[in-house]
Amino acid sequence: YCFLILAFYLVMIHSDCTGYPFPTAPPVDPFAKIRVDDCGKTKGCFRYGKPGCNAETCDYFLSYRRIGADVEFELSADTDGWVAVGFSSDKKMGGDDVMACVHDDNGRVRIQHFYNVGQWAKEIQRNPARDEEGVFENNRVTCRFKRPVYVPREETIVDLHLSWYYLFAWGPAIQGSITRHDIDSPPVSERVVSIYKYEDIFMPSAAYQTFSSPFCLLLIVALTFYLLMGTP
Repeated sequence: YCFLILAFYLVMIHSDCTGYPFPTAPPVDPFAKIRVDDCGKTKGCFRYGKPGCNAETCDYFLSYRRIGADVEFELSADTDGWVAVGFSSDKKMGGDDVMACVHDDNGRVRIQHFYNVGQWAKEIQRNPARDEEGVFENNRVTCRFKRPVYVPREETIVDLHLSWYYLFAWGPAIQGSITRHDIDSPPVSERVVSIYKYEDIFMPSAAYQTFSSPFCLLLIVALTFYLLMGTP
């Protein structure tokens, strides 16, 4: 009996030394950072936040590019919950196809498919996303996934070779379930977006819109005129 135990031990040592170790889990590739220098060239981008921000500093960031029969999307937002893009026939929430990257309680980022019913997002089990990856780092949810350009007619999944308004939203999650978005009026693309046209579009967040709105500019002009024409 002792001889058998010794023989087994020697065989295991020999196997380890001759290049036959126990199987190990394959290494996990780290999430490749989103490149912004490709924006407007090989992919389209939307940036919302501080002027000059990138995928790691914008309040919200989205990119898209065609890869064969798919469109690859990259999303990132300053949140610990979820970040999403909606495809809409108008600029209002309701009747929209939505892809969301959701940070759950286990630290994972999952890509989910929703359909906006009025002001409520209903999760749809049929999920067109593939090649999904996501990460939660530095209090940001970031993800990357592909979905087909063309799909058979389906109410909850739009055909991406057509142009749509893009709705941008992000917010907190509770136990992996999305809750109301962070801001009352999330940003929306000014015009319909074509996946065949790559642009790099910046949208200033509320904190940087103060002196760029027509009303504020008119107010500044009026105040300047009043000061110049005031009583000496």
